[in-house]
Amino acid sequence: MFFQLSEDELIFPDPRLAEADGLLAIGGDLSVERLLNAYSNGIFPWFSEGDPILWYAPLERCVIFPNKIKISKSMKKVLSDETFVITIDKAFKEVIVNCANTPRKGQDGTWITNEMQEAYINLYKLGFAHSIEVWLNKTLVGGLYGLKMNSVFCGESMFSHVSNASKAALIYLSKLNIDLIDCQLPNDHLMSLGAEMISNEAYLEILQQEQPI
Repeated sequence: MFFQLSEDELIFPDPRLAEADGLLAIGGDLSVERLLNAYSNGIFPWFSEGDPILWYAPLERCVIFPNKIKISKSMKKVLSDETFVITIDKAFKEVIVNCANTPRKGQDGTWITNEMQEAYINLYKLGFAHSIEVWLNKTLVGGLYGLKMNSVFCGESMFSHVSNASKAALIYLSKLNIDLIDCQLPNDHLMSLGAEMISNEAYLEILQQEQPI
């Protein structure tokens, strides 16, 4: 079963009680306080336009350990040639809008609704959400965004308008001061870059370790 969240309380049920597909709860809101509480417990929202807010805590997480990321020879050349200019937190709104609007194979629409965009822009303004931007000839051609919780970067989405742009963003992210990149759910692209599946218990153990100053 899944749980109905109260509008007045920010408490989530135990993530271990999620359905087989990861669905844990329904309802609530996308306030900063509720989102931070969710992510600190390995829970994230995922729903389509017109649907109620759905909260997920997958029994297995797709993650990338930064020291295990796979960089192909051709990608190493792209990076060494400095084909792209890569920045952090310079165009968060533009990144999330592009993630929402870039067509994806096998998807008719986007789960990054206007409500979701507004919520994560609020998190960015408060310093909780971050973006990585990839530029080519001063044009934004790729990027990703997510939340940093302790030493874990909880990735939300990425986009690419030219070949290798999103890979460049992910590789750049892996070089920052983080222990784990949470990709939430697997796909072929992520697995080719070295992503692997770990249990939610193992994920929470890493997530809830406070990062030393």
